[in-house]
Amino acid sequence: MVVRLLLAIMAVQVVCALLIWYAATSYVPADLALVLALLAVLLARLAIVGNNFLLSRRHGSPAPDHHRLTPGGKLRLLLGEFRATMLASSWHMLRHRPAPFLAPPSQALPVLLIHGYGCNGGYWRPLRRQLESAGISHDAVDLEPVTAAIDDYAGQVEAGVQRLLAATGAPRVVIVAHSMGGLVARAWLRRHGAAAEARVARVITVGTPHSGTALASLGIGANAAQMRRDAPWLARLAQDDEGRRAMFTSIWSWHDNIIAPQLSCQLAGARNVALGGIGHVALGSHPQVLRTILDEILTASTPSARLY
Repeated sequence: MVVRLLLAIMAVQVVCALLIWYAATSYVPADLALVLALLAVLLARLAIVGNNFLLSRRHGSPAPDHHRLTPGGKLRLLLGEFRATMLASSWHMLRHRPAPFLAPPSQALPVLLIHGYGCNGGYWRPLRRQLESAGISHDAVDLEPVTAAIDDYAGQVEAGVQRLLAATGAPRVVIVAHSMGGLVARAWLRRHGAAAEARVARVITVGTPHSGTALASLGIGANAAQMRRDAPWLARLAQDDEGRRAMFTSIWSWHDNIIAPQLSCQLAGARNVALGGIGHVALGSHPQVLRTILDEILTASTPSARLY
């Protein structure tokens, strides 16, 4: 379903580009008109990303002094998020073919990847390359339908964990979850309780709105409503899983353009890793984030293996 939605969005962009090209040929040569048409579509996509930063700033958390950005840093943040968004939505997710990667037995525990709102497992392509290079078995779930309630995804996570454990023979898995995926992981643990806790060594959330985000009001579906700042579902989840926070690591950015306030990514009782200068989608591909995730995976597998 996600691929169909992305293809529909791309079709709209192609139609818009063709209309702009056709109109522009009345004033400039056809080759230049094509360049202008493509540039117009790219600028429109850039404007959407920029608008997300403006909205998140309106509801955002003030960054500490050591994470304040210079004008050049702000430009790199915007362009980095734009690049990550274009690659994820127009390449990685469109080319996604669900399949596990099974490495020879090693000390590293297998990893189950859970994507966020409106995505599929293709979002994780940069991290999957890192895991393959490190010889770490992994698989990704595809959460369907796109607009379902978050609790409805718990069965898909359960099936993914069972498949990965059966395929690798490992005693436990590590879960890495982006954005809404972190809430899905918490919902899975709540539903399956001690049985789930016994099968997971660590849950690493990346840019997850543990206390909601103001921008969720712009989304559609039951899951978007559950991620709003005042959502009763989030309050109940916080009460229900308070005792298992020590098994979580929350990685997040002071400059997240989707989660606002950004402090909503902090999870009381968990290991919280705050970074800066990284946008929401870029969290899945930024080298610093990927190193931190790999460090957490290895530490969960062999506690003495922290990289830095």
